[in-house]
Amino acid sequence: MSYQSTEAAFAPAIPQTYEELGIPQTIVLDLMLRRMLMDGFSNLQRLSQCLKLSLPVIDTCFRHMRQQQLVEVKGMLGNDYQFTLSQAGKQLASERFQVNQYAGPAPVSLKDYQAATQAQAARPDIDHRTLKGSFSDLVVSDELLDQLGPALISQSSIFIYGPSGNGKTSIAERMLRVYQDGVLIPYAIEVDGQIISLYDPVVHTPADIEDPEIDPRWILCRRPCIVVGGELIPSMLELRLDDSSGLYAAPLQLKANNGIFIIDDFGRQLMSPRDLLNRWIVPLDRKVDYLTLRYGVKFQVPFELMVVFSTNLDPSDLADEAFLRRIHNKIYVEAVDSNSFDQIFSRVMQGRRLQTDHDSSEFLRQLCLREGRTELRACYPSDIANIIMAIGKYEGQPPVITKSNLERAANLYFAKG
Repeated sequence: MSYQSTEAAFAPAIPQTYEELGIPQTIVLDLMLRRMLMDGFSNLQRLSQCLKLSLPVIDTCFRHMRQQQLVEVKGMLGNDYQFTLSQAGKQLASERFQVNQYAGPAPVSLKDYQAATQAQAARPDIDHRTLKGSFSDLVVSDELLDQLGPALISQSSIFIYGPSGNGKTSIAERMLRVYQDGVLIPYAIEVDGQIISLYDPVVHTPADIEDPEIDPRWILCRRPCIVVGGELIPSMLELRLDDSSGLYAAPLQLKANNGIFIIDDFGRQLMSPRDLLNRWIVPLDRKVDYLTLRYGVKFQVPFELMVVFSTNLDPSDLADEAFLRRIHNKIYVEAVDSNSFDQIFSRVMQGRRLQTDHDSSEFLRQLCLREGRTELRACYPSDIANIIMAIGKYEGQPPVITKSNLERAANLYFAKG
């Protein structure tokens, strides 16, 4: 995808001094000690690249270490020093390594992260036409699009509910398409001398753009979208300290800042709905969250994200009125009508390159409404097609959409009443 320039929102300059870094000098010294302990031979250029710090900052720290006899210069390579840790440097580095093993990009300050998150708050520019394009691979009614549009522009949380199998999760996951810009995300954040790892390659997708004028401690990424289901537990929403490395891992909602956090199948998590709602009632209302370090220091972080709750349960059974009031947008995704079902069927079969008879969709509709079933679900064509393809593979035959195969697949798919 293409990314708009970040200049209008947030574009931090490259710090040239300790003061401009905004983090304690001891953090930089510890990072250099640990990096040099891991690398053995070092030079200023390599340390600058590994720690994402400017050469003037690295050089200042190197000179301090040299004065303290923590390094030994072994020679020159062009204009760069080649050096190793002295015996005293190795001892100090080993001590610091016992406390914290992190030796990656230098963190940014909590203050700078807070300012960046607020500056990069999503402001999608969409209308019915552009939204229809974003959801073009789904069969979505104009009425549903006209509910989604204002909700996405407001960037407040959304409750999507309705019968299972009608595309609630697919709709939620495609909301990310309305954003055409990227966001700068720090590799790590410093709080009270502790380092919190934030950038996660599993969650954050880097852009193929590098601006040499921007502080390299920040990486331009696509706006994040995190999806969690039944595996969600309370610890995922809190800081987690890795005792072996001494590094804190950011909770999911912090990684999702400036993006979307989807809670799929809400109400079926290991974490009870009440516990989750109590945990987030303040963040959803005030757009700030509170995290706590292992030794009790509590601090405020932005909660600048759109939370999407997706469920096939009745919202009133999951949350009380006080919580539902904080979720301004409640969108019902109903079962599909015959016309939508036929469109979905056609798309599925074309996508799988399966030949069908002219009345195959109508016949499948009849099968789906047998034995007391009263609603057509958007998932039926895809699920039935998958079964027919599996049957063909099992029998060593090309999959064919015939009435007999449709009935055979339906008998496998639907439970007997």
